[in-house]
Amino acid sequence: MDTDALTPGLLQELRATRPYPALSLTMPTHRRAPDNAQDAVRLRNLVAEAGNRLDADPRVTHEARAAVKAQLDRAVAEVDQRRALESLVIFADADEYQIWQLPRTAPERVVLSDSYLTRNLVAAKAGARLFWVLSLSAEHASLFSGTSEGLRPEHRNGFPLTAPHEEPNPQRKEQIGDTPSTYSSEDARNFLRSVDEQLRAVLAADPRPLFLVGLAPALSLLDEVGESAKQAVGRVTKGTTADTTAPELLKELGPALEDWREKTASRIRGRLDKAHSSRSFAGGLDEVWLAVREGRAGLVAVEEHFDETVRITDGHLEPVGTEATPSEDGQIREDIVDELVEAALDKGCEVAVVADDSLAHHGRLAAVLRF
Repeated sequence: MDTDALTPGLLQELRATRPYPALSLTMPTHRRAPDNAQDAVRLRNLVAEAGNRLDADPRVTHEARAAVKAQLDRAVAEVDQRRALESLVIFADADEYQIWQLPRTAPERVVLSDSYLTRNLVAAKAGARLFWVLSLSAEHASLFSGTSEGLRPEHRNGFPLTAPHEEPNPQRKEQIGDTPSTYSSEDARNFLRSVDEQLRAVLAADPRPLFLVGLAPALSLLDEVGESAKQAVGRVTKGTTADTTAPELLKELGPALEDWREKTASRIRGRLDKAHSSRSFAGGLDEVWLAVREGRAGLVAVEEHFDETVRITDGHLEPVGTEATPSEDGQIREDIVDELVEAALDKGCEVAVVADDSLAHHGRLAAVLRF
C-alpha cells in the first residue's frame, strides 16, 4: 500500500492490540539501479533476523511462530521492487500481512510487539502533503488522490460517478451543446447532489485539502446544490471528461498547486515568526521533543529530509550520528523525527513539512507553543 491509503480508521486498526507477536519490519529502499540491487539482500537478511527473533522468544508458541513466518514469507514474495520508494514496511501477525512502500526513509528494524509500529507510516503521510482532486462535469465526476509523488485515480464511495443516461425527449427545446440548459436541468442538479453526498463522505473519513477542476457552470452548480465544494482550497475552470488522465489533470492543476503550497509555506513562516517574537517558540530537536511530550506544541514545522539518530539521556535527546547502532535498552532512536511527528499528531498538534534549509537557524525543527 501507499501512503495515501493510511486513513484515520486504518491507522486505528494498525495500532490496535493484537495477539503477540505482531511483527513490524522496516528498511530503507532505492528507486533505481544500481542502488536497488542491495534491497533484496537486505530484505532477506532482515527476514532471517525476524525468524531468529521468533525462534528465540519464549513468549511465542510453536503455532504462532509458524503462522507469522508463513505470513512474512507471503509478504516478501509479493514485494514489487519496481515500485520501491524510500522505504519498505511489512506488518505480519498470525492472520495477515501488509506491505507499505513509503516516500520517506526508515531505518532497518525488526520489532515484535502486541501492535504494529506505525510511526514511519504516520510521518511519511504527513510529509506527502496529501490532497484530493475532483474532476467534474454534468455527466461525470472522478476523484483523484494527490501526493508529492503525483496523482492517481481513486475508487471509493462510488467514484468515479457517471450521470444516468436518458433517452432524448423530443418535447425538449434545448439544443445539443447548449451549456446553460445542460447545467440548469434537474438531471444535472440531482447528479451533482449525489456527487456532493459522496464527496462529503470521503472528506469526513479522510480530511485533506480539496481542488476542483471543471467548467465554471459545473463548479457553480456544485456550490449551489451542496456543501463539500465550499471547502476547496483551489479551483481550475477547465473542462474535463471521464477519460481525462491523471498526468493531464496534474498539468492543469500545476499553478493552483504551486499557489497553495506557497500560501501554506508563507502561513507557516508567519506563525513561526510571530511565536519567536512573542517567546512562544521552541527550536531544535530536544526543545521541540520536550514541548511535544508535555503537550505544549500547537504547531511543529520540520524540514522535509531532516532525520537524526539520538541517544535519550535523562529525558533529553543527544545526537550520536548515523554510525550508532540501536541499543538493547532502547535509548538510541534512529527515527526520532518520525517518532516526534507521530507523537505530535496524536496530541492534536498541527505538523507542517517545510523546505530543506528553511529552518537551518533553528536546528531543522521548530514549534509554536500553546503555553
